[in-house]
Amino acid sequence: MEQVLGNLNGIDFTLGETILELSYLISALLFVFGLKLLSHPETARRGNFFAAAGMLLAMITTLLLHKNPAGNGISLNNVWIILAALAVGSVLGWTIARRVKMTAMPQLVSFFNASGGAASALVALLEFPNASMGDQGSILVTILGLIIGSVAFSGSMIAYGKLDGKIGDIFSGIMKYVNLFLLLCIVAIAAFIMTSGQSPAQLNWAIYLLLAVSLIYGVMFVMPIGGADMPVVISLLNSFTGIAATMAGFIYNNQAMILGGILVGAAGTILTLLMCKAMNRSLLNVIIGAFGGDGGSAVQQEGGVMKEISLSDASILLSYSKSVVIVPGYGLAVAQAQHVCHELEELLSEKGVSVRYAIHPVAGRMPGHMNVLLAEADVPYNQLVEMENINPDMPNTDVVIVIGANDVVNPAAITDPGSPIAGMPIINAHLAKNIIVMKRGRGKGYAGIENELFFDDKTRLLFGNAKDSLQNLANEIKSL
Repeated sequence: MEQVLGNLNGIDFTLGETILELSYLISALLFVFGLKLLSHPETARRGNFFAAAGMLLAMITTLLLHKNPAGNGISLNNVWIILAALAVGSVLGWTIARRVKMTAMPQLVSFFNASGGAASALVALLEFPNASMGDQGSILVTILGLIIGSVAFSGSMIAYGKLDGKIGDIFSGIMKYVNLFLLLCIVAIAAFIMTSGQSPAQLNWAIYLLLAVSLIYGVMFVMPIGGADMPVVISLLNSFTGIAATMAGFIYNNQAMILGGILVGAAGTILTLLMCKAMNRSLLNVIIGAFGGDGGSAVQQEGGVMKEISLSDASILLSYSKSVVIVPGYGLAVAQAQHVCHELEELLSEKGVSVRYAIHPVAGRMPGHMNVLLAEADVPYNQLVEMENINPDMPNTDVVIVIGANDVVNPAAITDPGSPIAGMPIINAHLAKNIIVMKRGRGKGYAGIENELFFDDKTRLLFGNAKDSLQNLANEIKSL
């Protein structure tokens, strides 16, 4: 029996419990410090290490010092099972993260969100039989953990499939009513479990029904959401995962899980709201708006002409410019052209050209996609300029190069009140003196909306794979 060190408000505490709680406090501080460092690319790597150190500390002290209400620690057999699961998960996570392509990073984030949601839902499902029906707080957090974790899991898996091109969209007005019905069913089942007064064993059918309906709701909730809104959805599902982890922390009365989940949930929620603000849309509009895929501008440009530019003309135009702005998009990631793009930027800089990158908050298919992509190519962070800071300089910019971006530079957001993206803040590439657009073909962007910029008199298109086009352009500039 461990020696009691003291008594606080009638509760005995031991040395092991004191060290355990102190380790959780240190872990929480490491989480906060790591999150702070993650706010800047130059310190993000150290931030990951600090946060990981906090999680490692919490896991080690829990394995060694945690005791159940009876005063018994974790059995040796369970310790070996936990260590084996950690080893398998670590190897799989390391292997997947090392091999994943930058284009698949959004899918990887969705898969991680799904894993976190599934873990929290399983914790709630397994612990429900141990809940005391007289403790309404315990029942509530268990039910919430199950609902939110299930929605995060199934919703994230659908998001993964849509980002990977394996699952299509469902654009139907009836979907919002289906989702509302499912949500009401979830609330009704949860209320029944809370108020029935039956034992957990008698409510097994209800808890599994709640699990099934929550999983279906997660699927149906994401299915109508179009491609242009996927970055917001990924961020929202990430916040769901954090909230679900918080509920699991309450179930086990584990301070590290509670604090870690709160940080993830809060960060995801703040990011989601910021991205909605960047799109000039409410979160409710994103969720039920079914924006993307079948959308189209009220004013089509089918009679317009896309004018091409040759490599030699483009190289001369860029070489004799004073100011160039590069607008990266998902096409840059698809072509894995970030390193060649950085090479082109350095060549122009050597010629005295000022080169910057214009970053839209929702460019790509996950939050911060372009920042991560360019950081991988060692592009200096001070050359990445946010949309609101670069837009005032656009009228004085000699050339804007749009690489694989579409909706974030579409003037229809400003000029066409009937467009699905009307009112969405964009990078004002159309105000530059010259515009070069790199595209693989004449198709529309991920949101399925025609881009007025491509038909602008100042726009010239350079067709082809972005990596090849950039490399050929760099070679042309070298030969000048």
